[in-house]
Amino acid sequence: QVIHRLPMPNLKDELHHSGWNACSSCFGDATKKRNRLILPSLISSRVYVVDVGTDLRAPKIHKVVEPVELFWKGNVANPHTSHCLGSGDILISCLGDPSGNGKGGFILLDGETFEVKGNWESGEKVPSLGYDFWYQPRHNVLMSTEWGTPKALANGFDPADVERGHYGRHINVWDWSTRTFLQAIDLGKGSVPLEIRFLHDPAAAEGFVGCALNSAVHRFYKAEKGDWAAEKVIEVPSKKVQGWLLPDMPGLITDILISLDDRFLYFSNWLHGDIRQYDISDTRRPKLVGQVFLGGSITKGGPVTVVEDKELQFQPEPFVIQGRKVPGGPQMLQLSLDGKRLYITTSLYSGWDKQFYPDLIKEGSVMLQIDVDTDRGGLKVNKNFLVDFGKEPDGPVLAHEIRYPGGDCTSDIWM
Repeated sequence: QVIHRLPMPNLKDELHHSGWNACSSCFGDATKKRNRLILPSLISSRVYVVDVGTDLRAPKIHKVVEPVELFWKGNVANPHTSHCLGSGDILISCLGDPSGNGKGGFILLDGETFEVKGNWESGEKVPSLGYDFWYQPRHNVLMSTEWGTPKALANGFDPADVERGHYGRHINVWDWSTRTFLQAIDLGKGSVPLEIRFLHDPAAAEGFVGCALNSAVHRFYKAEKGDWAAEKVIEVPSKKVQGWLLPDMPGLITDILISLDDRFLYFSNWLHGDIRQYDISDTRRPKLVGQVFLGGSITKGGPVTVVEDKELQFQPEPFVIQGRKVPGGPQMLQLSLDGKRLYITTSLYSGWDKQFYPDLIKEGSVMLQIDVDTDRGGLKVNKNFLVDFGKEPDGPVLAHEIRYPGGDCTSDIWM
């Protein structure tokens, strides 16, 4: 249930992803506490610092970093992913420059004052696009991904923008110690790699990235020569459809997650409407062990007719929980530390929500819980758990990312 609401002082920020001021990378430093939530705003370029330490049940705004700070001190905008560093600073990836063009740069915040210190990256080479990132100090590497040009994706998805080069296709490899851009791993035109995750084991030189548009998961790894490479290990086939934007509907893998013990990989197909669980004991050969449908664009009785499907024999039933027919599809994921509870929200990004799931805007999104079989694999909806954001007192809202106060599977990095 909702126990507290913290209203933001501005509209149209597009609060998207978030991070902690301290995590496992600060382990052993008694002065560091996980008491501030860092909330970058994807559209306005503000960064909110939220006090979650004074009263866990009633967060309050501690500081607001205004967009002009990012513009002047770093020539970056549209901040996305926030990770704390062992140094105590906070590193935030960005999608663009202040004019709305693509630029895969980073900004550093002081971990005590939350002042903008400037850019993290050094050298003249910077990727043309940015999005998510993860770092692995034992291998002296940071990996970043590419979504799209901010001014192209702001008002929805235009397939022609893929042809124009406004959407990403690379994993970008950075030298962790010198902060220089080293290498771009090309995953193919129209791949749009979004969330990237190393295995949690700090010695592991491999991980996975989910590609939205071609609905593939690639394993990236350190090659024998010391550079980095990638291979496709999962592919979700598109469905041939009528009554939709395109004749072929991709799954649209929008979020991926690795369990804390590095045994399972999860991802969401926002358009097809399913969550999948894979056993990654053999990282080169993930094995599908769990799947559940939670809405999506291909449900029975909707405007879309599936005319050819390589996976399903029938279109799934609409997803109903506690009498509520859920609009949209499963999007953001967060997993409990013991791996037994997978939490889901259904909003991707307001510009795309309006385009693909207009009912989501009118009815609001939901948060759901999936019970996980951690022995053999398997997913089952908990019918007793529903947070309905369509019932918010000021009208329906769109819920996106989920964080645990004590740390979670998508933020903590071990040194």
